[in-house]
Formats: sequence, C-alpha cells, structure tokens
Amino acid sequence: MFGRLREDIQTIFAKDPAARSVAEILFCYPGLHAVWFHRLSSFLWRHRLKFLGRLVSHIGRFFTGIEIHPGATIGRRLFIDHGMGVLIGETSEIGNDVLMYTGAVLGGTALKKEKRHPTIGNDVVIGTGAIILGAITVGDRAKVGAGSVVTKPVPADATVVGVPGRIVEDHHEPLLNLEHGQLPDPVAEAVRFVLREQNQIEKRLKELEDVSGVIAPEDELVAMKQHVVREFSQGDGI
Repeated sequence: MFGRLREDIQTIFAKDPAARSVAEILFCYPGLHAVWFHRLSSFLWRHRLKFLGRLVSHIGRFFTGIEIHPGATIGRRLFIDHGMGVLIGETSEIGNDVLMYTGAVLGGTALKKEKRHPTIGNDVVIGTGAIILGAITVGDRAKVGAGSVVTKPVPADATVVGVPGRIVEDHHEPLLNLEHGQLPDPVAEAVRFVLREQNQIEKRLKELEDVSGVIAPEDELVAMKQHVVREFSQGDGI
C-alpha cells in the first residue's frame, strides 16, 4: 500500500512541474484523489458490492470533478492533470504511465452490456478536451491532440488530431508529454499545400501572359487571398 502511495507521488513529481512538495500533492491534486477513490470503488465492485462501488465512485466525482466508473480497469502511474470534467467509462481499460488532461473522455457508443469503451495502451498522452469513443484501441505511446474526437483505432506511436481524429505524420522534433497542444494540424497543412500550388500556377500564367502580350483583368480575389495566406503561412514562406 505504501509502495503504491510513494509511486503515485513520484509520478506527479515526474509529470507536473508545478508540484513542489509531498504535502501539496497529497492535499491539492484531485487527479490523485480520483485514482484513490477508484481503487476503493473498484475493490468493492469486483467483490460484488456494486452499489457501494458506485456510491464511492459518485462521492469521488463530487469531490474531484472526475468520474471514473468502478468497473474501469486502470494500470499503474496514471496521472490526471487538473482533471475537471474527465470521464472514464465502465469498460475502459487503461495501461501504465498514461497521462490525461482536463476534460478528456473515454466514452461508450453502444447500449449493449458488452465492451463499449476504449482500451488505452501504455505511455499514451490524451490532450485537453480529447474524446475517445467506442470499443477501440489506442496503441502504446500514441498521442491524442487537444480537442480531438477519436472513433477509430489508433496504432502505436501515432499522433491523432482533429475532428474527426486523423492520424498525421509529425515532421517536428519529438514533443514532451506536456506539449500536447503543439501537434500537427492536417487541415492547415492541406491549405498551405493548395496555396503553394496556386502560387506556382499563377507564376506560370503570368509568364505566359508576358510572352503572348495578353493583358489579364485585375484579380478581384487578391485581397482575400492575401488574408488567407496571412492566416495559414505562420512564417513558413508560402
């Protein structure tokens, strides 16, 4: 018991730079309290004391703002950062060393009494407000970007962003776990590609006009295009 307690405290020191003392962690971290409430509620649930398990879970939700169903399976060293609005459904399974941020949801999509919530692998990061729905698997070391909605399986080491969630190739340097807001944006990347291609086409047309002596009418969309370029270029030289 005391070994698990020390492990819980060490996990928070390792993953939260705001943690300054053991006393602060013990009294001021609702994510830690939610995990402790779950251990008790899960014990009662597994021993067929299901009403008491749900009652303890409900009390934990009242005090922490985090709802973890007693039927959920949680591995070691789960850290729920801040935690308000986090929801972990009944048939969810979470591996070891998972990091979840405020508002993350592991939700179900079926009414049948069967596996209907996600399975989360080891070392997964689930960003602020991310929603993972259904009996899908998120592989080891995957990252789910803030605000993403994931409804399909995610392979190991993948990065998922957007609504609906898309697996993207990350061309950046490896990110720290806390930098879950600095993930690739596939929509912006697509717009940047179109703008680059448009610039090349316009350049070729201008050269043809100059050679043939054709005088093209003034483009009424120039101002709008400049606005779009400013929005999506972000200094990358579109």
